[in-house]
Amino acid sequence: MFLPENPDENFYTNRTIQGQEIGYPVHVYYIELSKMYMQRIRWHWHPELEIMIINHGEAMLITDDEKLYLKPGQGVIINQNVMHSLQPVDAKADCSLYTTIFHPNFLFGYGNTLISGKFMAPIINSPVFKTMLLDESNPVEEKLIDTVNSIIATNMTKKYGYELITKSYLCQFWVQLLEQIVPQNKNSNQNTLSLDEMRVKEAIMYIEEHYFEHISLEQLADSVHISKSECCRCFKRTLQLTPIEYLMKYRIFKAATLIQSNDPIADSISTLALSVGFNNVSYFNKIFKQYLKCTPREYKKGVNNNPDDSVFTGMTI
Repeated sequence: MFLPENPDENFYTNRTIQGQEIGYPVHVYYIELSKMYMQRIRWHWHPELEIMIINHGEAMLITDDEKLYLKPGQGVIINQNVMHSLQPVDAKADCSLYTTIFHPNFLFGYGNTLISGKFMAPIINSPVFKTMLLDESNPVEEKLIDTVNSIIATNMTKKYGYELITKSYLCQFWVQLLEQIVPQNKNSNQNTLSLDEMRVKEAIMYIEEHYFEHISLEQLADSVHISKSECCRCFKRTLQLTPIEYLMKYRIFKAATLIQSNDPIADSISTLALSVGFNNVSYFNKIFKQYLKCTPREYKKGVNNNPDDSVFTGMTI
C-alpha cells in the first residue's frame, strides 16, 4: 500500500497554509513517530481541524488542559486552533498513525453564508469541543472512525474524482460530528480557550520570530504582558516545560532542520550555533546532545552518510 511521506515542518509551523491550498485544503499523512524530531509531533496549532487515527503502538495527545491516551484503532478529533502535541507512551516502542487535516471552508466556502452559520459555527465555536476521543467500542464513534478511514483510503489511492469523493465523506463526517456536539453546546457555558493557552501561544509566536536573537525570560514575559513568575507558571501548567526549556528545544529543532536541508549555514558549527541564538558553541553542543543524543557534527555526519536511516531523517516536526 502506498504511504504518503511524513509531513514536513512547514505544515505544522505555517498557520497560513490553507491560503496556499485553497483549491484542495485536505492533507492525509502516515506518520511514524520514531522518524519525527525527538520522536514526537511538537507543540503547534493551526486553523484546520485534525483527526488522528492510531495505527500501531500507543500515543499520548497533550493539550493545555488534558492528556488523552490512544491505543491502536482509537482516534481523536482536534478542533481549530487548539494547541497540542503528540508523543509515544513508550519512547522505545514503535508508534504510527494516520492524520487527516482539513479546513472547514472546503465544505462551506470562503464567505459568511447562511449554511456556514448554521452548520460550521456550532462546531468551530463550540464552548465544549476542543478534542473528542473516538473509540470503536462506541457505535456512534465507530461511524466517525469508519468515515475517516474512507477519507484516508480515498486520498491514498487518488483515483479520478477523489477530491469530490473526499468532500462527500467530509460532509458525512461533519453531520455525524454535529449530532454529537450541538446537544452539548446547549448544556454548557464553558469558555474553553484558557488564559494560559492564549498567553503561551503568544509567547511561542514570539519565540518563533526571535529565536535567533538573545531572548531573556523578562523579554518573553513582557511579550505577553505578564510577570516572569507568571510566565513560568503558564508554561508549566500548559506545556509542562519552562519558557527557557521550550526556547532551547525550538532552537535545537531549527538547527537540526538546517543540517537536514544541507543549508550552507550548517557548514560551520559555530555559524550554525549563532544562527539559532547560541553565542557559545560548547553550550550549543551540550544542549544539542542533550536533546538529540549526539553532537551537531555527529548528527550531520549521520545525515550525510545515512540519508535513509530513520535516526536521521524525517525529524522535521
